[in-house]
Amino acid sequence: MRASKARSSAERRVLDEAGGLRAMTWVMAIMLFLTMLAAALGLATAGAARLLDRQLVGRLTVQVVDGDPIRRDAVAARVLAALKTMPAVATATPIDRAELTRLLQPWLGSDGADPQLPVPAMIDVDLANQDEAAATRVATSVRRLSPIVRVDRHESWMSPVNDVMRSLTFLALALVLLMASATAAVVVLAARAGLETHRETIAVMHMLGSTDLQVARLFQRRIALDATIGGLGGGVAALLVVAFVGIRLHGLGSELLGGVTLGGVDWVALAMLPIAFVVLATLAARVTIVRALRHIL
Repeated sequence: MRASKARSSAERRVLDEAGGLRAMTWVMAIMLFLTMLAAALGLATAGAARLLDRQLVGRLTVQVVDGDPIRRDAVAARVLAALKTMPAVATATPIDRAELTRLLQPWLGSDGADPQLPVPAMIDVDLANQDEAAATRVATSVRRLSPIVRVDRHESWMSPVNDVMRSLTFLALALVLLMASATAAVVVLAARAGLETHRETIAVMHMLGSTDLQVARLFQRRIALDATIGGLGGGVAALLVVAFVGIRLHGLGSELLGGVTLGGVDWVALAMLPIAFVVLATLAARVTIVRALRHIL
């Protein structure tokens, strides 16, 4: 028992003298904080892109474009009746002329309310199934009703937004990988610094019968402890920031920005990052010390 306590006390004294190892607490906290923010951005934008895909695939806008209001309204009524009979269509709602006037007001001003202005008749269509094939069938059937009918796929004019979200997702993934690589590099440098600091002590331990793995285990244990403390601090701080930003985005009331949120699986993935970083730091320290001991001692 006394020998065990003496050995543990000696290990703590040896490792505590290595200031580079203690700096790992702060390094891990900062690295993990930034990594979790990048990961949260990637997960949120990926979820928003998937949600946007599902919403856009299931929505169409039908336009009846004709300068003759009588013929325009007649074709619009026929199209609306046909849409309501299609099994793939959940709802088909004509847009009121007053609503169109309100939408045109920023560009046309008061002239948008002129009854002589040839404004197209428009119908919003929500599909029963958010399926690409169903949307194509409905669009094709509607176009066959009249040459003055046009069908706008919402996904076509919102695709640039979707592309930006996917780009942000890949950028966030790249940042996470870069931060993981930087963390491993810092651990390697810290482990080598600690090894150089205690070169003479380690040589004495070797003469007393200690193996390379036993010496590496001492550094590995200390780095794992520093990484755990730093990981907990940085992880909690990152989760609080992510939760705060999520609440603010939800409070904006925007349908698009409101989709940039994290689901249950996303929160679990973020919570697992500190564990992954501790494992990464521990393995990097072990491999570095064992290899260094084989070459320089």
